[in-house]
Amino acid sequence: MRVLLVEDDPGVREALELGLALEGHQVRSTESPQEALSLLPWAEVVVLDVLLPEGDGFSLLKEIRARSEVPVLMLTALDAVEWRVKGLKEGADDYLVKPYSLSELLARLEALVRRTKGPSEVLAYKDLRLYPRRMEAFRGERRLSLPPKAFLLLKAFLESPEEVLSKEALMHRVWGEEVEPATLEVHLSLLRKALGEPSPIQTVRGYGYRLFLP
Repeated sequence: MRVLLVEDDPGVREALELGLALEGHQVRSTESPQEALSLLPWAEVVVLDVLLPEGDGFSLLKEIRARSEVPVLMLTALDAVEWRVKGLKEGADDYLVKPYSLSELLARLEALVRRTKGPSEVLAYKDLRLYPRRMEAFRGERRLSLPPKAFLLLKAFLESPEEVLSKEALMHRVWGEEVEPATLEVHLSLLRKALGEPSPIQTVRGYGYRLFLP
């Protein structure tokens, strides 16, 4: 689980980073709203404090919701009912009041990821991730700049990773009909160039192509 932690207290950040890492999760932490937004495509779930040195968590939550459907758990010392209601109305998926137990935080984060992660939300294989509704794709932390047809080709490969897809199958998935083989080759070349090395798209002579990384 990739957890983005937005918290202004260094002690809390360090304790959470250690606790989550010991449970086998990846953590990126920051107190800066702008840095948090730049890390957003990497995250599977966000833990967001309300009180931040540059603005507040509610404002950042609005920015997150304008860009992403990633689940957000608000973690704060503000325990009044009106604050919890405000957080949920602004788009938070859950709300946990300090002090809290690490086991409860983990259980809530895992539940959020289970509810929201699915094939319609993200397609993933090795270091590749594609978000169909957001029209975004990443290799590792690098955002890929893809023309629309190359994006759809990558989506077709990620829907059937390691499966050999014929030229005809790719044409129908991307164009809805057969097109000139040269058209397919051009867009495959653009996709390969964007993905970089090592190339995850293999040519299977006599059959077609497949997405594969060892």
